[in-house]
Amino acid sequence: MKLNRLPELQRREFLRRSAQLGLAGMAAPWALNLAALGEAAAADARGGYKALVCVFLAGGNDNGRTLVPVDVASHANLASLRGGTTDLGGLVAPRASLAATTLSPRVPLTGTGVNGTQLAMAAELLPLKPLFDAGQLGWLLNVGSLMEPTTKVQYLAKSVRLPPKLFSHNDQQSFWQSSGAEGSTKGWGGAMGDLFLSSNATSTFTCINASGNAVFLMGDQAVQYQISNSGAVPVNGVVSNLFGSAACSQALNKMITASRTHWMEAELNRVALRSINAQATVKAALGNANALPFSATFDTTQSLGRQLQMVARLIAGRSTLGAQRQVFFVSIGGFDNHDFLLTQHPGLLGQLANGLSTFQSAMTELGMADNVTTFTASDFGRTLSSNGDGSDHGWGAHHLIMGGAVRGRRFWGKWPLQAHNGPNDLGQGRLIPTTSVDQLGATLAKWMGVSPTEVSALFPNINRFDQPDLGFFSA
Repeated sequence: MKLNRLPELQRREFLRRSAQLGLAGMAAPWALNLAALGEAAAADARGGYKALVCVFLAGGNDNGRTLVPVDVASHANLASLRGGTTDLGGLVAPRASLAATTLSPRVPLTGTGVNGTQLAMAAELLPLKPLFDAGQLGWLLNVGSLMEPTTKVQYLAKSVRLPPKLFSHNDQQSFWQSSGAEGSTKGWGGAMGDLFLSSNATSTFTCINASGNAVFLMGDQAVQYQISNSGAVPVNGVVSNLFGSAACSQALNKMITASRTHWMEAELNRVALRSINAQATVKAALGNANALPFSATFDTTQSLGRQLQMVARLIAGRSTLGAQRQVFFVSIGGFDNHDFLLTQHPGLLGQLANGLSTFQSAMTELGMADNVTTFTASDFGRTLSSNGDGSDHGWGAHHLIMGGAVRGRRFWGKWPLQAHNGPNDLGQGRLIPTTSVDQLGATLAKWMGVSPTEVSALFPNINRFDQPDLGFFSA
């Protein structure tokens, strides 16, 4: 006798898909199966609140303008690769303009042919200089998407596994965030969130996206809670009078939250109820927007400033949200500067520097500087060579790590040899990364309390690299 299992299979698929909706509300107990509870037990949420904030620079940030060698020989070499200095029509800032942002690290640079190379940040990143000097910020050099350590010889011989569709925006954004090509449904931020769901009184607020939607925050059970710059996205007809009538609002509320006998209707209404409850919780956590819990002033005329201010407010309201571990995602676009690099990129870096420095000030005021670590990411770096008015898609790039727990005023990784057709140049100054995104993520995950066993599960390629912990934090 064969039983018709179609209704049960349909119900399971509906539940799986419902768990992935941004509308999901409170604890979602049906999403926490025994496997998830076993995973959660492997993560250690002791020691107080911790959060990661990913700041994604969409489009591929130009690493050649972000960190610039300023010793005479290295600066002249970079200028020769990028069409000269800006006063001569090239892409490289004159040495004199970088004096205020020249960095003095605690530990000298490492890498082939360093030979006294000294680095400066772009002039627009000046607001970040005090954080570097205070040891709350450092730079990870030449990091990118890798599946295993890769040399130029191996790349040309096709003797190593490579990320799919290198230099493609969509695929490399996805690989940075999920270790998979476009179409991936699980990111390493969300996978980390899976491990901490049971540590949070309200699992909904484990992964929060202030930018819209990103695979980075998608997990097996963790659902990215999407929030606007003004707060939770409400069900308007419920939180305010529908057609000007309180009675209509009450009727709508009852209709979309009442218990139902049909399983699809019942689950849909449960999701709606959780969403309504979550909106009320977020509203309570944020408090009065005119009486912020910090005096740090974000530039709310810019999208990144508004997003970071919202993240800061949510961290301030962490107790109301019932959170012990959280992962946040914010983003800023406009970095695909094939053209107009010198007119567009400086403003983008200025927004980044102002937003991050203000955010760190807010964390300090809240007493959370040591509990929150912020890092940048992007599709890829860009070519060192100039295309005349900009730079093209590259591979390795430089990214910052910021927070009170960070052992800053350091460069991690290796400074790449900058030479036309050099040993790590695939052409046009496309630099082969010497540090992988997996190593970056594994180091952050360890700080969050993820066990070594689970780190290997989160980053399946990590055991191919000699240094799974890059040393951002004190032991």
